[in-house]
Amino acid sequence: MEYPKSDYKEYPKTLDPDDIWGQVRRTAYGKPIPEDQILLMVAAMRSGLQLSSGDTLLDIGCGNGALSHYLFDDCAGYLGIDFSEYLVSVGQRKFHRAGFDFLFSDALSYLRGEPDPERFNKAMCFAVLSYMDDNTASEVLRTLRQRFVNVTRVFLGNLPDRDLAIHFYPSGIDYSHDVEDPASQIGRWRNPAQMEALAGAAGWRLSVSRMPDHFYQSHYRYNAVLEILG
Repeated sequence: MEYPKSDYKEYPKTLDPDDIWGQVRRTAYGKPIPEDQILLMVAAMRSGLQLSSGDTLLDIGCGNGALSHYLFDDCAGYLGIDFSEYLVSVGQRKFHRAGFDFLFSDALSYLRGEPDPERFNKAMCFAVLSYMDDNTASEVLRTLRQRFVNVTRVFLGNLPDRDLAIHFYPSGIDYSHDVEDPASQIGRWRNPAQMEALAGAAGWRLSVSRMPDHFYQSHYRYNAVLEILG
């Protein structure tokens, strides 16, 4: 059966339980991307989050934790949430340790219902926001700002830039519908100005950063950091 690239519920179940990169589609031409590319993403997360040993990190859309577990030694605690029960089970099996947990939940349900949001002071959302429509993405950012009052810094990773879509799609392809569709291959493409508007309406100040030229997706993706407006 063919699964769309935006499917992170059923597709991962078709792979080897230990194929942690394939499960979250960290692949190029069907093969896991090289470790140096993974480390570039980890370096961007570290730089954006500015983690310290006392931080507790919330990871919205953690997948199986294959990427975020690189940060575990940089902070005091971690919770990853994801809407794929299977990927959460992989993360719990492979990367769980005391104070570093994975939870099955969709983003908004979790953000609205977390009983102790004050325990977190950093948050991240890597390659997930594009699979939310504007209303959902806005509500996620707004709820994070309003309920998680101690979170001062949020890293948004691997955002597809609407202005650079021409460098991703083959010449002659009409991608005008795909870039607006959260269920498309890459999800909803937003340029930095669009992201800044979403963030600002939710009470965040946004700053953009770009990956090095030798990063395999640098020609169409960017990262952003959210800080409290004030």
